[in-house]
Order: sequence, then C-alpha cells, then structure tokens
Amino acid sequence: MAIVKPFCGLRPIKEMAEKVASPPYDVISSQEAAEMASDNPFSFLHVVKSEIDLPPETDPYDPRVYQKAAENLNKLQQEGILVRDAVPCFYLYQQIMGGHKQIGLVACTSVEEYQQDIIKKHELTREVKELDRTNHVSHLNANSGPVFLTYKQQSKIDSLVTDFIDKNSPEYDFTSQGIRHTFWKVDKSDIIAELEGLFVKQTCLYVADGHHRSAAATRVAKLRQEENSGHDGNEEYNFFLSVLFPDNQMLIMAYNRVVKDLGDYNATQFLEQLNQNFQVEPQDEAFEPPVRHQFGLYLEGKWYSLQANEGTFSDQHPVESLDCSILQKNLLEPVLSIGDPRKDERINFIGGIRGLKELERLVDSGNYQVAFSLHPTSVEQLMTLADAGEIMPPKSTWFEPKLKSGLVVHALD
Repeated sequence: MAIVKPFCGLRPIKEMAEKVASPPYDVISSQEAAEMASDNPFSFLHVVKSEIDLPPETDPYDPRVYQKAAENLNKLQQEGILVRDAVPCFYLYQQIMGGHKQIGLVACTSVEEYQQDIIKKHELTREVKELDRTNHVSHLNANSGPVFLTYKQQSKIDSLVTDFIDKNSPEYDFTSQGIRHTFWKVDKSDIIAELEGLFVKQTCLYVADGHHRSAAATRVAKLRQEENSGHDGNEEYNFFLSVLFPDNQMLIMAYNRVVKDLGDYNATQFLEQLNQNFQVEPQDEAFEPPVRHQFGLYLEGKWYSLQANEGTFSDQHPVESLDCSILQKNLLEPVLSIGDPRKDERINFIGGIRGLKELERLVDSGNYQVAFSLHPTSVEQLMTLADAGEIMPPKSTWFEPKLKSGLVVHALD
C-alpha cells in the first residue's frame, strides 16, 4: 500500500503566490538566487537559499544560514503573506511547459514507507547534502520543498483529478519563465477519502527527484521520535511533503556531459581511441541522439555521432544498459581517466533543458574541450532499476518542469 495524507498547508495568500514561488534550492547557485530575489522580499528564495541575506563569504552550511531561513519563514507568516489552512487538505499542482502537461497530487507521504522501501529510491545521497537538508528542516520545523514522486498510472485517479479540476476554480494560476503553474485546494472530505483509498492500491511509489529531501525528512523523524516519549506514529514529523505524478505524465530530459580536457590525447588521437567501442560518424549539425545507445560528441567546432558497439554493454542489466553507464564504462573512464564522476572536477553535467547550444557554448568558450549529448533515461528504466534495488549512476535524469518552492509548506507540528 502507499499512504498519502492530507495536511494543513502553509501557503501564500492568492494575490502573492507568484511573488512567493521560487525555483527549488538545488537548481540555482547562491549568486543566481541573490540576483533573482534582490528586488523581491517575498521570494521563497529567502527561505530555501537564505545565505543570500547574509554576507557573501558565508558558508552555505553555516548555522546562521538555517537560523536566517527560519527567521524569514516566520516573517512571511507574521506579515500575513503565508497563511495556514484550517483543515487538512490535498492539493493539485498542474504544470504546462510547451506541449507537455503534468498534474500532481500534493500530499504528505510516510517516512516509515520510505524506510520500508515502499517509497523506492534510485540514487545515493551525499552525507553533507543530507545533513544540510536535515538542519534546514529542523530549524524551520517544516518541509519547505516537496519531494517529486511518481507512481504507476491509475485511470481512476486520473478521472477523479480531472473531474475535480474541471469543476473547481484554482487557488493560483500564473506563468513563470514560460511555464504555467496552476494550483487547486482539495478540501472536500469525500474526495480526500477517495484519493486516499485509491493510493492504498498502489504497491509502491518512486522518488523521481528529491532524494536528499526525503532522506533528511527521515533523519528528522528519527530524532523527534527519540525525543518524544509519547510518540504514536501520527505526528506530522512522520510524514514529508511530496508531489505525486503518474508515470505516463513524466518528462525526463537528457543529462549531458562536458569535460575540460582530453587527457593525454590530441583531438585526432582521441577520436581514434573511440573507434574501439563506438562507430564514429561526422555530422553536419548538432546531434541529439534519437534512440538509446547513441551519443553526440562536440569537439573543435564539429559534431559527431557515436553508436555503441554490440558486446560493449549488457542490454539486460538495469544499470549497465543505461546510456550514462555505457558512456562512463566505455569512454569516460578508459579514455579520459574519469573514474568517479561524483568527485572528478574535470567533468560537469548540463541539464537537457539548456539544449545543445549550451554544450557548444561551453566548449567554444575554451573552458571545456569536449561535450557529450545523451538520449534521456526513460521512466520505465527508472522504475525497473528501482524495483531491482539498484542505484543509478550520478546525474542520470533531469526532470522538467521543476516544481516551484513556496506554493505550499508542510509544518511539522
């Protein structure tokens, strides 16, 4: 079963939603956040990237950062910008980006189910980032940003959601950076009960994006359980803020790579090395791989296609068949000596939303020498891998559109 729980959301008053809503904390730098929020004191970036309100040299993990985040969240409440709903609700969050539309259920999901692997993971977390989010949640006494979950599509859930949207006016409806965000409050007890019952039929949920947020919520819950002699499992800290989208609405883009140098090779030698594991073909224009196991390569102002040779990977293994694994095993490690892409500073990762022009720009700037475009990982691959208990290589998936932070907050009391 999968537990989804309504909650009393802390959220912006209607006329302030667009001003409050911000990008998630982990997709922009502190400098970008400071510039974006410089003329907007209501931006939720003051909560999720609160170092922007401290001296520029402040370490983002300094205790003062978390204290400032709590101070800024309290200020938004004191000024009447954020108001808490009086009764537990579900919420619906629709995003439209170009021709793509996705509608998610905003709810609380269970820490216990996360620990039991009913909420399945596909990435490793980094201790420093997990601790950062733990400190953030602890100081705020709230989940400020949602975990992005997916589940196997269920037609009855789709029908219920669509019917509710057709019959009810949204709380918020605005367009930001070309993406339309629409948000409804579901406070009808019969609809809430029906949604809860339908999700009980889901055998599991999958973390799409937000592994550090969900792991941090689990840490906070454990700490509070130990401190609470009357703990009974129903406290708000046992649940974390999530948005759940059906798998058939998910959009995963490529997660491309750029590398600063060619190691011991010049360009000609490098291309010759690739012939061992790939069929290399020059291209007249930027190459975006149309199918799995193909790659684009940009070098010295020219594009090439790479086709992985048969026998150089296992197409039956959920991890080894991933294109990012093939590129790592057959090119990045043996040719460019990039053994651990999590730690090697010679490699960087570029979300597919930035397009191939960004790869060209980075290489043409001289800051990087070669770029690789990949075919996106599919939702089916993600689920198969998670079901097998496997872990994806770093930077395997780039989800779009990103969920706004600040549209609703889950308080832990």
